Amino acid sequence: MTGQPASVPFPRQHARTQRFTLGAPRGYTVSPDGGRVVFLRSGSGTDRTQRLWVLDVAEGREFTAADPLALLSGAEEELSATERARRERTRDGSAGIVGYAVDAAVEVAAFALSGRLFIAELRAGTARELPATGTVVDPRPSPDGRYVAYVADGALRVVPADGGDGADSDGGGDRALAIPDGPEVTWGLAEFIAAEEMGRHRGFWWSPESDRLLVARVDTAPVRRWWIADPAHPDRKPAEVAYPAAGTPNAEVTAAFLGLDGSRTDVAWDRERFPYLTRVHWSAAGPPLLLVQSRDQRTQRYLAVDPETGATRTVREETDPVWNELVPGVPAWTPDGRLVRIADTPESADGAEPGARRLFAGDRALTAAPLHVRAVLDIGEDDILFAASGPEMHDIGVHRVRHRGDGLAVPERVGARPYPTVTSAVRGGEVVVLSQACLERPGARVEVVRLGADGAEETVAAIGSYAQEPVLTARPRLVLAGEREIPCAVLLPDGYTEGDGPLPVLLDPYGGPHGQRVVAAHHAHLTSQWFANQGFAVVVADGRGTPGRSPAWEKAVSRRVAEVALQDQVDALQALAERFPLDLTRVAIRGWSFGGYLAGLAALRRPDVFHAAVVGAPVTDLRLYDTHYQERYLGHPDEEPSVYAANSLLTDEGLSGAREPHRPMMIIHGLADDNVVVAHSLRLSSALLAAGRPHEVLPLSGVTHMTPQEQVAENLLLLQVDFLKRSLGLRDAD
Repeated sequence: MTGQPASVPFPRQHARTQRFTLGAPRGYTVSPDGGRVVFLRSGSGTDRTQRLWVLDVAEGREFTAADPLALLSGAEEELSATERARRERTRDGSAGIVGYAVDAAVEVAAFALSGRLFIAELRAGTARELPATGTVVDPRPSPDGRYVAYVADGALRVVPADGGDGADSDGGGDRALAIPDGPEVTWGLAEFIAAEEMGRHRGFWWSPESDRLLVARVDTAPVRRWWIADPAHPDRKPAEVAYPAAGTPNAEVTAAFLGLDGSRTDVAWDRERFPYLTRVHWSAAGPPLLLVQSRDQRTQRYLAVDPETGATRTVREETDPVWNELVPGVPAWTPDGRLVRIADTPESADGAEPGARRLFAGDRALTAAPLHVRAVLDIGEDDILFAASGPEMHDIGVHRVRHRGDGLAVPERVGARPYPTVTSAVRGGEVVVLSQACLERPGARVEVVRLGADGAEETVAAIGSYAQEPVLTARPRLVLAGEREIPCAVLLPDGYTEGDGPLPVLLDPYGGPHGQRVVAAHHAHLTSQWFANQGFAVVVADGRGTPGRSPAWEKAVSRRVAEVALQDQVDALQALAERFPLDLTRVAIRGWSFGGYLAGLAALRRPDVFHAAVVGAPVTDLRLYDTHYQERYLGHPDEEPSVYAANSLLTDEGLSGAREPHRPMMIIHGLADDNVVVAHSLRLSSALLAAGRPHEVLPLSGVTHMTPQEQVAENLLLLQVDFLKRSLGLRDAD
């Protein structure tokens, strides 16, 4: 990591470095022979432009394979509306090469810049433009490296990778394999809820033989239209968004095999019962796999597809009385053709066996509690590499387990350290790229490790980071609070001593599904530490509903999101007050997205505990959020309207469950947010005004859900501190 003058204020540094992500390597791919590691990295801790890099493992040498500044001749990058939406779904505020795809040998990489198509030769470190039609999105080379498929103007197209006319390659040069057959139809793109909620960000997959593709067709005609305007620019037309709000129609998603010879074979499955196409896997180990879900997500099927006929057969069906959780990396096949999946197993009737999220190969369970499996990272000839948290939920490790044989499977941790870490990994052959963060040092350390068959590990290279080092050091104390042992991080001001007396408290949670905050990673606690240094005792609590502990912990919020999430914040606060210097007469809470919803709940429903709230981009009217997320936790609003009323900040009658006294609230929302639209905050403000409740509203013109703008990100922190001190009656300690 690079240094940073201590005179730079943290809010400015935090904003300029995009939360210290700029300059840090990311997006790794390892060649099958382990000889090359491909990755993205910008040129410094404040440089937004990501470049494509290659590490020669044998030589330990890094070199640039593609530089956007050179390829665009210094011109500014121009993003299409489709590309902007893709980056918003992945919360990527950087620029340049933000994503790439490679062939099977990791010899070539394809990527888009300013809607143009480029390819890089990874051994040579050279890059060139390929001819393409329209504005290019999500280019992907065929496994044999001879072609590149891409989406342009809703069509799925393919072009020879050599840039020629392709006369020797099944039908010519750049050509469309499928074009939209309606104004709302696209081929090869993920629909909104697939990208936002399911973790599926792509819409086409090459066959292992490179002769055809499996392609998703999306028709958004049934989806209701919303209009997102920028009031600061009344001369501009509002943006049209197909948004499937809870209880309303989804996009119609189908799939077809498209051959390079021009053939098309539609895939058939029971879409009436299983409308959600959540996962697709296609490898040489077996036929294409689809994971499809019912709308209520309580039933899902693993389907094997015949590429010749499009017929599907059910490999396995799973049901869960609450919901089936989608996990990265599955489904897939082992090399010998067994289904790899991750499934929740319930607690045994006698309580002897706890419930667990377990890894399976075929019918054989490869893991058990207390390991909580979070993702499959790679499947080898003999073993599976996976990520999991253990008894200490903040410790997230990489493990491998042998999938062959009938005996007891014993997972082994890869890259084990004598202290907790947050570790991720990418593997190619015997080489693994390990990225490890911890509490003891800033940032993440990235090492290239060779794994031996006997479990031995040899570090053979490292990948450097250009990220800046923060001007402050986070010092969280990770503890368990209360009878439910709620994971918490407590942060006190630098230099605090017991003689300084109790401190005003700031709860700083996310507190909901898919958002674990209490982790053993230094940078995860930086903003909380900065707030602590402004004179607060900051508490971050991961209550029920947050990931990493157990299926029962996550699913406890079903139909009771507001009640459960809020109660765990209160219980954690009160339990921690017995161990830390917390002044319970001055308690505030801040949050964004689900955290903003939780902050609003706290101020309205528990004013006996909370005295001020910063409510950022909150979901207030639960019927205005999307189908796949909202119906998972609350059911269908037409079937369970009382559940939506009980959990919303708003109901038709006004504020839901609001109590006296009135507590000050600062409501913040980006006007360009297409995920949690600003209508949520406007409706909350209207209801507060009608009820005579004072509040502040901070509208952010041109800002989306991820607030990437530097000045906005910096000043938001400063304005929140000012509001919190005013609201709690604190003197300015600066």
